[in-house]
Amino acid sequence: MFTGLVEEIGIIDKIVNPGEGREITIKASKILDELKEGDSINVNGVCQTVIRFDKKTFTVEAVAETIKKTNLGLLSKGDKVNLESSLTLSKKLGGHFVLGHVDTTGKVLNISKNPQSILLEISYPPEFQNYIIHVGSICIEGISLTVASFTNKSLTVSVIPHTWANTNLEEKKVASVLNLEFDVLGKYAAKILGKESKGKISDDWLKKLGY
Repeated sequence: MFTGLVEEIGIIDKIVNPGEGREITIKASKILDELKEGDSINVNGVCQTVIRFDKKTFTVEAVAETIKKTNLGLLSKGDKVNLESSLTLSKKLGGHFVLGHVDTTGKVLNISKNPQSILLEISYPPEFQNYIIHVGSICIEGISLTVASFTNKSLTVSVIPHTWANTNLEEKKVASVLNLEFDVLGKYAAKILGKESKGKISDDWLKKLGY
């Protein structure tokens, strides 16, 4: 489990294709300090297992299903990736609960920059709409962000300049593919209460129930 607070930006050093999966070697520094073989690590929002490491890099193995469902298959040498080590009892929960299980990908539709924030509009499949609420949490590329607005086809998040500059978001352009993980609490609410709401979970409906 993770928090969606990026600890470091890693650089793709090498990619090897053993069969249908990929072994991805990433250059890092800070995150290597307490890293061990077998540890879980969040790479662009995807929970991966460290299969080996040295003083400058670590390697994970993305299986075929992960390549199919996320943007890890689109990575190439030199690309920047967001990194976060797994949550421990001594670690602050500054974002929200992130599992590292990407639900789908979306494409950047628009980037609007101003001095206070950057508005990022991203497409998403309509079947995930029930997991989104206004000012609710969403994990994008491993980053805990807040939904500013949404339609049945796209969602918009407001990113502060510090987050923009200290993650790989500043590398993104229109049509870039991003990993999306919807809030796990929203998923449970949709599953448990969905029948009573007749499939329409909204801000007002949740407030009536005391959320």
